Amino acid sequence: MKEDLIAPCGMNCNLCSAYRFRENDLNKQGFHKSYCLGCIPRGKNCTHLNNWCELLGKGKIRFCFECDKYPCKRLKALDKRYREKYHMSMIDNLNYIRENGIERFLIKEEIKWRCPKCGGTICCHNGLCLNCSFHTLLQNKKYRWNEE
Repeated sequence: MKEDLIAPCGMNCNLCSAYRFRENDLNKQGFHKSYCLGCIPRGKNCTHLNNWCELLGKGKIRFCFECDKYPCKRLKALDKRYREKYHMSMIDNLNYIRENGIERFLIKEEIKWRCPKCGGTICCHNGLCLNCSFHTLLQNKKYRWNEE
């Protein structure tokens, strides 16, 4: 995993469905989803919080934990949604980065989100590895974690 795929809000863009779809070029397989390169590579400071935070909007901080208001109300709301629906926490990610550094975080994420079948990357939005579980997504395009 790459450092520039960790957004200031703590989102690991490498796990995002829009990034994974782009990596696997799934629109050629009948999907119609916007592709994404990640916040930092796209020149965005954070897709989720950019419009609400002046420090992020102007690129004055690299990560939200550098702000005096961390974690802000909007980040808490976003984190709650991601914990409940997508099995990840942006605040946990940011706390880990602050305490252990980005390099250790990237190693931890690589292990945590590695597909046990093929070694690919599991998508946080649906819980699938789009390399070897693509057939599940073809059968149910709105598939979410362990839904049949």
